[in-house]
Amino acid sequence: MEPAEAANPPPPSAQAVTQLPVIPAETAPAMDAGIIASADPDVGLRAVRSLHLLADRLEALHVAHARELGWSWQDIADRLGISRQAAHKKYGSSLSRRP
Repeated sequence: MEPAEAANPPPPSAQAVTQLPVIPAETAPAMDAGIIASADPDVGLRAVRSLHLLADRLEALHVAHARELGWSWQDIADRLGISRQAAHKKYGSSLSRRP
């Protein structure tokens, strides 16, 4: 076992695998070679903004799923490379309001 693996053991319910919801295509613009290779800063910056929004939604989805599977805030924070407090501050209140 590598030292990094010993420091980050799998969370308690890592073996439980469920299907995550699919993120609808309309949440991000079509990313084709023309947008990625554009020399126009407006096009490039809009693409970057869309990627940030998509990444934020994807992170929130996976944090919620991890919590549903019983992962601790520390497990989640370790995987995201942030502190436990930062993870809880960002997602704790929104998850506690879910039905």
